[in-house]
Amino acid sequence: MRATDAEIVRALPLFGGMQDAHFEALIGAGYLQRFPQGVVLIHEGERPDFLHVLVQGSVEFFSESADRATTLSLLKPPSAFILAAVVLDQLYLKSARTVEPSVVVLIPAQAVRDVFDKDPAFARAVVAELAFRYRNLVKDLKNQRLRTSLERLANWIIAHDEQMGRTGSFKLPIEKKVLANLLGMRPENLSRNLAELARVGVHVRGSIIDIRDIEALKAFARPDPLIDDPAV
Repeated sequence: MRATDAEIVRALPLFGGMQDAHFEALIGAGYLQRFPQGVVLIHEGERPDFLHVLVQGSVEFFSESADRATTLSLLKPPSAFILAAVVLDQLYLKSARTVEPSVVVLIPAQAVRDVFDKDPAFARAVVAELAFRYRNLVKDLKNQRLRTSLERLANWIIAHDEQMGRTGSFKLPIEKKVLANLLGMRPENLSRNLAELARVGVHVRGSIIDIRDIEALKAFARPDPLIDDPAV
């Protein structure tokens, strides 16, 4: 593994405070792999062999049951996944696939559990990471239960514009079908909702979203920091 890739992993809060020898044991047991778009990295129902650390690209988490499928979340680098299944040595509750060509560091799950038992700083970081994921899950549940699909879409547009530097215009980072699943609606409902947001200043050109009246959009969406603020 290149030193630059190891440094990216080391810079993650999960690994930042652990002893050098323990980090070297983890990274020495791991390896880096490049995946093209659309590769399923993990399958729900299987037991984890590796902790995955996304270094480059993006990953979609999804689940399937009978003839239904849905997107659960999206992950950007650098970030580790799926930590809970690795620590508990339990089955994956969701699957993951690459949204674009991605670079992933694979660290053997048993090595992670071994270091967890030896390194208090790493153990605390694992607890903090799992607590962060839990809080995000609660926020997502509140978003789904307390808002209409139109309000969820409006708040997603505001949040993504924030991430893109408040330019007021951006290209959808994922397919509309995936976005619809992520926001808990059917693709045809997404199209209708995008059209309806024109009344509060949102203009759609293919995959380009233009926000022409951000204040009107915020007045309609009513962002809630206990749902939408990533720092809370």
